[in-house]
Amino acid sequence: MRASGNPSSQSRTDARALDRSILTLAVPAFGALVAEPLFLLTDTALVGHLGDTALAGLGVAATILHTVVGIMVFLAYTTTPVVARLLGSGDRPGAIRAGIEGMWLAAFCGVVLLVVGLPLSAPLVGVFTSDPGAIDAANTYLSLSLWGLPAMLLVIAAMGLLRGLQNTKVPLVVAIAGFAVNAALNAVFIYGLGWGIAGSAIGTVIAQWGMAVVYIVIAIRAGREVGVSLRPGIGDPRIVFSANAFMVLRTLTLRASLVVLVWAAGQQGVAELASLQILLSVNSLIAFTLDALAIAGQAMVGHALGAGDTKKVTAISRRLKQWGFRFGVILAVVFAALAWVLGYVFTSDPAVLALLPLGFLILAAGTPIAGFVYVLDGILIGAGDVRYLALAGIPPLLVLVIGVAVVLPLGMQGAVGLGLLWASFTIGTMGARALVLGARERGAKWLVPGASR
Repeated sequence: MRASGNPSSQSRTDARALDRSILTLAVPAFGALVAEPLFLLTDTALVGHLGDTALAGLGVAATILHTVVGIMVFLAYTTTPVVARLLGSGDRPGAIRAGIEGMWLAAFCGVVLLVVGLPLSAPLVGVFTSDPGAIDAANTYLSLSLWGLPAMLLVIAAMGLLRGLQNTKVPLVVAIAGFAVNAALNAVFIYGLGWGIAGSAIGTVIAQWGMAVVYIVIAIRAGREVGVSLRPGIGDPRIVFSANAFMVLRTLTLRASLVVLVWAAGQQGVAELASLQILLSVNSLIAFTLDALAIAGQAMVGHALGAGDTKKVTAISRRLKQWGFRFGVILAVVFAALAWVLGYVFTSDPAVLALLPLGFLILAAGTPIAGFVYVLDGILIGAGDVRYLALAGIPPLLVLVIGVAVVLPLGMQGAVGLGLLWASFTIGTMGARALVLGARERGAKWLVPGASR
């Protein structure tokens, strides 16, 4: 009895309880989150052995696709905190209806982007590279992959619904199945049928639509269980578009950083662009690994604010920051140790392989910062602090632009030239994000309790 009243003992007990809650959400979320980068890593590994031209083309097409999908990630990042707040306040039917409305919005956006994207694919590719072979490969991959865009947006919105309901296990199962199908189809289409880079795109599109169908069935069943309407709708348009507009602006600044980085590498050469594609693929895997903690933060912070428990929110935030930095250090050690051998998984091209070790070491150096940043991002998203997040993306983008403006005029190519560009992103941009997000989290303006912000 005396031990239970000890403040330090109680603190340790509370920390362990938070750890269990974090892991319950974060571990399955990790499996679901890595599906997207694993799709890209699979494509990169399989296409990489077709040569550096095909790999460079994949890099350009993937950058365009991931920019579009990244911008639309608000479909999950605005849905999760809304659903979590409603659930925390005791309104489960309202939470599920909010998620279904998010899926309808995703379907609409996906169709619009498909119709607009098809005629724009060739002009967009030409912005990134002037190499004829890379342009042809990128056009092939992009024009086919756009048909999977509506499915991918439906998947994103559905994951937002389930995360808000504190369910990250179902997305894990769907992601594992989707990855397995994608890997098998791509191997058959690329090499078995000899379709090359087109086979990679077709296999991924089929896997994406399979995942979307599964999520649609899950959402229909969840809605019927609580008796909510499944009809088309997006809720209050003013609230929806206000929140989503800020999230789009936030994502635009983040994706603009990647676009600037790929453009700069394209100016250095095909080998540099191909190497950057591999580095970005691995960085994407790291980002989604760390984002598992951020997803846990979104769901837990939103739920606690919905219940009006700001003290618990503060405790969650403190614990998540510790987890984020520690995981970042662990990942840094792993990738630093693999720096000289990891490139062989993705390519056999000597020119590309020569550029990768330094790039992986720089990536490792920035990973602890990234762990801290992703957790802060998840905490503030869970609180619905979208206005600040939108503005907070501008300083990091400026840091990268300055870095590119300094490096490119030097005319440096090879490992050092690419390394300087890469460091501007992994260390410079991430460092700036850590400063602006950390400053906000230390205050109290983002702590707004209740069923809605």
